[in-house]
Amino acid sequence: MRTSPTLRRKLISVAAVSAALLTAAPAVAVAQESAPTPSAVPAAQTEAAPGTTAERLIVGYKSGATEAKSNKAAAADAAAKAEKTGEDVGFQRRLGTGAALVELGTDPTRASVADVVAAYQADPQVAYVVPDRLNKPTAVTPNDTDYAKQWDLFESTAGMNVPAAWDTTTGSGVTVAVIDTGYVAHSDLAANIVGGYDFISDTAVSVDGNGRDSNPADPGDWYNANECGAGIPASTSSWHGTHVAGTIAAATHNGKGVAGIAYGAKISPVRVLGKCGGYDSDIIDAITWASGGTVSGVPANTNVAKVINMSLGGGGACSTATQSAINGAVSRGTSVVVAAGNENTNASSSSPANCGNVITVAATNRAGSRASYSNYGTVVDIAAPGGETRTTTANGILSTLNSGTKTPSTENYAYYQGTSMATPHVAGLAALMKSANPALTPAQIESALKANARPLPGTCSGGCGAGLADAAKTVQAVKGGTSTGTTFSSTTAVAIPDNAAAIESAITVSGRSGNAPSALQVGVDITHTYRGDLVIDLVAPDGSTYRLKSAASDSADNVNTTYTVNASSEVANGTWKLRVQDTAAQDTGTLNSWKLTF
Repeated sequence: MRTSPTLRRKLISVAAVSAALLTAAPAVAVAQESAPTPSAVPAAQTEAAPGTTAERLIVGYKSGATEAKSNKAAAADAAAKAEKTGEDVGFQRRLGTGAALVELGTDPTRASVADVVAAYQADPQVAYVVPDRLNKPTAVTPNDTDYAKQWDLFESTAGMNVPAAWDTTTGSGVTVAVIDTGYVAHSDLAANIVGGYDFISDTAVSVDGNGRDSNPADPGDWYNANECGAGIPASTSSWHGTHVAGTIAAATHNGKGVAGIAYGAKISPVRVLGKCGGYDSDIIDAITWASGGTVSGVPANTNVAKVINMSLGGGGACSTATQSAINGAVSRGTSVVVAAGNENTNASSSSPANCGNVITVAATNRAGSRASYSNYGTVVDIAAPGGETRTTTANGILSTLNSGTKTPSTENYAYYQGTSMATPHVAGLAALMKSANPALTPAQIESALKANARPLPGTCSGGCGAGLADAAKTVQAVKGGTSTGTTFSSTTAVAIPDNAAAIESAITVSGRSGNAPSALQVGVDITHTYRGDLVIDLVAPDGSTYRLKSAASDSADNVNTTYTVNASSEVANGTWKLRVQDTAAQDTGTLNSWKLTF
């Protein structure tokens, strides 16, 4: 177990873990040759990357293994691996995903890591073994106050068009979990803070003198030069989680400070980042708990979040352990919004930006171009204002903060820049969407965000996803109205024969980007003397059909209404058709017109 409170311990780079995995490869190959099914272990060989550390390992057991469910069995297995390798190996705890966290001792060497990894890889009951990596906030710094300075919300060039969305919703009824450094008290946020949790189990990282508990207060994450690694300069406390939370849900219309994007929503602070960052294992449990999953030793969450914001990251592939936690959250109906990273490189090399089932956000500057620091690439889903302060701090993102350089002092406001700042813009918009339409699934939220984004006003070399998030357009699309939509229509009348084959009318949609919205409006005007005879379908460009109306014992005349269709899995551009069939004798009619509103 770790005993040093100063973090002055030998951190093994993932290069060592990679070497360990490769060193163990021949044993794995032998197991594959003698087994009828390929081992799942080789996937773990790609899950270590430069820049992470390996004092601990996350071990996933196959579902049928006793160690997958029994802590006693997992502890006995760790003891067996220790005896086999002669190294210090100990079971620490069960993660929310069911994986086991294994401690490698206070001073593991390259060789000892290799031995332990090889021992787990050779075990046929093990599905994967990955390093417990250290993640860090993805923000960059600066500083100051007021709504008029929040260009990111309202400026026509590169703002996110937020004020027009407030006419429809302010995010009420939705909780957003900010998985970050915790929360330092701020009067411009206090009204929207609900219970969270401190998931930092390592007291050297937590700084607050204890392990996990129900108090997510941020005591400060400052550190001295070289304390977080050789050559890393000293840093003051960032109050990062509080800045992120203010962008999402700062109190609004209260005569002070800044406005939150979803100021009717609630924030649940979930603390995972402390001195020098935070571990995958704590983040995995935080994702699980925040979304309503069960974590051993932690009380059930009474403020389950439908949106998770993770403005954090580290290098390397998305580990199986982290992906499992994300998949669990999404399956429980929670959208996971993550930062693309600030290395000005392809986000495919940054986790959790490169994980599946997440909404990955790149950062734009005040001119609407990709910010110089922002990561990019095909894993990016969408872009949002992240600021760029090279010429003036006023071009950054203004939000709630604290003036303390180490421990909390007086509350204030400051400009920051980073994909950490872009991410809560999209998390806030996701909260607005969920409030406007509680039935939306995470997949529908992602699709609608992309389908309703607008082209970047500036440039983005490398790829910034679907474009710049547009709050008003997106909320309107999922809510269902037509005031900000684009309408395509057919006014050519088509006769509907009595009790005969279906007729079709076509509309060609062009000039749209991405997929159709999750609340596509289909307006239908049909004259018919017994509408119960009619079956009406919408046919997408790829031939998929969506039933709008079934036959029924409805003797009323005519169909003149608007149907709402979740068409978010369909490409918007192409030929759409309305198919109408009269299924009973004695009545005829006419399809007068129909329209699609995007």
